[in-house]
Amino acid sequence: MRPTVVAGLDIGSSKTAVVIAEITGEPPQRAQVKVLGVGQARTTGIRREIVTDIEATTEAVRKAVKEAELMAGVTVERLYTGIAGEHIHAWPSSGVVAVGRTSGGRDQEVTPADVERVNEVARAVAIPADREMIHAIPQEYIVDSQDGIRDPVGMAGMRLEAEVFLVTGSASAAQNIRKAVTRAGYQVAELVLEPLASSLAVMSEDEKEIGTALVELGGGTTDIAVFHERKIRHLASLPWGGSTVTNDIAKGLSLPYAEAVRAKERWGSARADLVSPTETFEIGGPAQGQTRHVARELLAHIIEQRMDEIFGLVAAELERSGLGNALGGGIVLTGGGASLGGIVELAERSFAAPVRVGVPGEGLGGLADSVRRPKFATAAGLVIYGSRRLIDDSPESAARGADVSGIVRRVKDWLTDFF
Repeated sequence: MRPTVVAGLDIGSSKTAVVIAEITGEPPQRAQVKVLGVGQARTTGIRREIVTDIEATTEAVRKAVKEAELMAGVTVERLYTGIAGEHIHAWPSSGVVAVGRTSGGRDQEVTPADVERVNEVARAVAIPADREMIHAIPQEYIVDSQDGIRDPVGMAGMRLEAEVFLVTGSASAAQNIRKAVTRAGYQVAELVLEPLASSLAVMSEDEKEIGTALVELGGGTTDIAVFHERKIRHLASLPWGGSTVTNDIAKGLSLPYAEAVRAKERWGSARADLVSPTETFEIGGPAQGQTRHVARELLAHIIEQRMDEIFGLVAAELERSGLGNALGGGIVLTGGGASLGGIVELAERSFAAPVRVGVPGEGLGGLADSVRRPKFATAAGLVIYGSRRLIDDSPESAARGADVSGIVRRVKDWLTDFF
């Protein structure tokens, strides 16, 4: 297949990030996703993942995309765009159909048409007018009471069941995201749930099999996605994130918000006991030209108190999900908040499971080093998602089947939408 450009857009509460990549490789070679450019801009028109100022959000999108285009040396038209927040609702749904007889009257055999029918039945649920379907993710198929089947085509049977995971969001929230992107001069190729996109960039299939929770520490919210047996089992969003921590710093140290952000990013730590009691840093004083010194241990104490509270709420949510004891793969932290020093040590106090920081880049080529930070997990995951879409729709894939490997196959294996 000829090189194809794909772009992912993550509009967060504190920053807007864009990753542009290209898909290269000619079947039977293995397709590869190469990062070409990365861009980011400060976001001021988003609050807790909801657009509150169309013009400000539009400007952030325009700046971030232009920066990525300049770095990549290409222009893009369509953006795979993330969506998240407390308005997201998800639940499992199932459907059942009778398997039709094959041509010639032979015994029943599951065909692609049967799979399409059962998926259609499973997702045919009543959705209020103010809600929009974001995803219908196949979880598993059951043929004549034999469960755990991922691809039933060709199997003999009379009854086919499907379990799908439906994800819906606020119709107005989705439409405002589309409006901001359109006003910036681009099109939304598809809205993709951010925790799902991030999981493609920072989690392995083995982790999803044995049970792992993705905890995305964003600016306005903390999003949780729990995977087990390669299925997504639970989604949740908490209305606290990095901006909550920044507000605490601004109040506790009597700083303007921008200075509090700078202090957190440059000198912040999530564990006060990991900071020397004698270490200080310099910030602006009450009058112009004045400076004052603040103990770094005090800053870390403020961060630790709030992050410990957030992790306690995450642990309570995992317990409510009923999956707290099924996390053999532990907890994967990602998002901008996961960059704080000592964050893993703090999280391990709240979770009875191993904790690691998820960093995108594995399996990506080109300028992959430019996205090897937790804050780019969603944008990188959106590129991976978009790559799968383009590969599946390519003529080469339709004619001979794309030899898709590694990071792209992760999406091909389990993230397929039926609408």
